[in-house]
Amino acid sequence: MKGEFALIAEIAAALGAPDDDELWIGDDAAIVHPPQGWMLLSADTVVAGVHADLAFTRLDDFGWKAMCASVSDIAAMGGVPSQALVTVTAPSGTDIALLYSGVSAAARHLECPVVGGDLSNGPEVVVTVAVTGSCPGPPVRRSGARPGDRIWVTGPLGASAAGLRRLRCGEARYDNVLEVGSSVRAHARPTARLREGSAARLAGASAMIDVSDGLAADLGHIADASGVGFRLDHLPVHPEATLDEAVGGGEDFALVFCAPPEAGLDESFIGLHPPIMIGVCVEDRSERTLLSRPLEAPGWQHTW
Repeated sequence: MKGEFALIAEIAAALGAPDDDELWIGDDAAIVHPPQGWMLLSADTVVAGVHADLAFTRLDDFGWKAMCASVSDIAAMGGVPSQALVTVTAPSGTDIALLYSGVSAAARHLECPVVGGDLSNGPEVVVTVAVTGSCPGPPVRRSGARPGDRIWVTGPLGASAAGLRRLRCGEARYDNVLEVGSSVRAHARPTARLREGSAARLAGASAMIDVSDGLAADLGHIADASGVGFRLDHLPVHPEATLDEAVGGGEDFALVFCAPPEAGLDESFIGLHPPIMIGVCVEDRSERTLLSRPLEAPGWQHTW
């Protein structure tokens, strides 16, 4: 068992240090250069037993998911992450080094260095990640969709929910996390669609959100903020997922965005998987349908 300050020193060494006159871990606050353009701020928390089942999720995957969840909010506005602050609460005896190995791997993958944070003892493993980001032009909000805008998604849905289901029922083993494209990998190590978010913004997306709580719920947030309805005639479902998992399963972190018909998606998505059109925004804000049937919103929501 290690003391807090010795552990912080090990974490700082593992996460690396800045190359210029910035200051990261090791003082009362980090010192960083402010971004150019619009500044974005986001924070997200993952809690063991709520956002992940540690019977089927390793601590490094838990740390990875915490980073991804916050950075995905930056992607959903068409921005680029700058730095992250990571706060960890965990019981004594928790393998903090393993957890931070996932945080560090995600930080490198997402090009979002961890510049500080906090450690504390507590009854459950809780990781909170606050992220700064930037956007060279106006960020894409949820409130800009208009009737006639097409609705697009950046990839198949339902993979994360399917991965958790398959782990729980014994249909899949954890080592499937190594298989690219598997639902288990999608559940254990999702990724933020940063390049796709920037491409959608550059193409003229009018509204955008990441699928963290489920497509029906998250697209519903766009509809509520924009004052529109929507009509979906197609839904890309991950090969290992069900339609219900695609509609209501969360933590896919795909992006759903709306764009006018004249948006230049072909040009902006060069080199990326092209987005998939799934429907259209309509004037009647009460209309929310999939294949002409009412689309319920069973996505995740906390309650108190």
